[in-house]
Amino acid sequence: MAVRRSRCYFPPMPVHWTISHPQRLVVAVAKDPVSVADIEQYFAGVTAGGGMAYRKIFEITQTPLAISEDNLQALGQRVMFYAQHGQIGPLAIVAASDESYAQAQIFARAAVAKRPLQIFRELHAARQWLDAQPIPS
Repeated sequence: MAVRRSRCYFPPMPVHWTISHPQRLVVAVAKDPVSVADIEQYFAGVTAGGGMAYRKIFEITQTPLAISEDNLQALGQRVMFYAQHGQIGPLAIVAASDESYAQAQIFARAAVAKRPLQIFRELHAARQWLDAQPIPS
């Protein structure tokens, strides 16, 4: 009797994230072109994982963002929705290129919420700032 093997192919995810419950920290890295659906999947995953109130680093230094200004604003409004329904933690966005920095600024202006948010050019500076933020309970 022959054993039939099948292979499953899962396309790479443009946004990878980890949630550290002991540190109350979410670290996300975008490595490929990112769409609105990818960011929404990240939001859903962090919410389902219990990390929405945690401190967050979102690194977009190695990706061309394929998100329009209108969609960045819509994502910012989604963050406002999350803020209305629970606590959201401080966010450090790491954006090394001028283009990604400009897109991070558009998002930051649209994602107005009661939480600290800063944009950085270097991961080290972002982590230092984030470590100085109070750890959410």
